[in-house]
Amino acid sequence: MSSYVTLNLNSDFRRAYARGKVYTSPALVIYILRNRAGICRIGITASKKIGNAVQRNRARRVIRAAAEMLPELQSGYDIVFVARTKTIQKKSTEINKSMERLLRTAGVIKEDEK
Repeated sequence: MSSYVTLNLNSDFRRAYARGKVYTSPALVIYILRNRAGICRIGITASKKIGNAVQRNRARRVIRAAAEMLPELQSGYDIVFVARTKTIQKKSTEINKSMERLLRTAGVIKEDEK
């Protein structure tokens, strides 16, 4: 995966939730918003609906591991990954497949030029 910066500010997450395009799967929700920074910024969240702190941390860890296996992303996007209750029952490879499918649908993954 190409280099990326993590989203840290609450305002950045709120902007992605309010203005971003939403893509869903049973284990993951992705909010994608174009930014002017020219870099890819990624944020990962897990709400208290997921479970206790151990389960939320596992969900975030699985999503982070799946994001590391992604092919190169186009620059200029803010991407927020939101864990769902089924996330904690899945492995990172399963999350990676659904993540890649959703990002291809969104047109964020760079296509190989052959």
